[in-house]
Amino acid sequence: MARVIVLDSGPLGLASKSPRKPDAKLCRDWLRNLDLAGALIVVPAIADFEVRRELIRTNAKAGIRRLDVLLGKYLYAPTTREVIERAAEYWAHVRQLGMPTESDPSLGADCIVAASASVVSGLGNVTTIATDDVAHLIRFPGIDAREWQRIAP
Repeated sequence: MARVIVLDSGPLGLASKSPRKPDAKLCRDWLRNLDLAGALIVVPAIADFEVRRELIRTNAKAGIRRLDVLLGKYLYAPTTREVIERAAEYWAHVRQLGMPTESDPSLGADCIVAASASVVSGLGNVTTIATDDVAHLIRFPGIDAREWQRIAP
């Protein structure tokens, strides 16, 4: 079975930036190396939403094109009923523990990313969320989240 890497909006957004930005090139090279190593790279719909809305807001047409190219290369994980139900469980769990990841009226995108990872985890032996905000994502039971730069291909 393949290793599964679920992209949070941080690395997905960085990979969508201009190739002239060194960090963006580094992130795209990292993704390419993961792909070459046989990792299954998954983009949750909520990560696409978070990145795309900002690109649209700033009228970054080239960024949208780069995002679309990335989405064409990797597995897209839709926000299904199963994902929403699991996300609601995660959201309630961290609230009950007094460790919310966002303010009360917030949508809970971190919960949805974690739930997406949990749902696709059956695709491989090891599922890891690649992020730039580990602290929020590791609060959810059974979730392995790491800074994207620390995930070796």
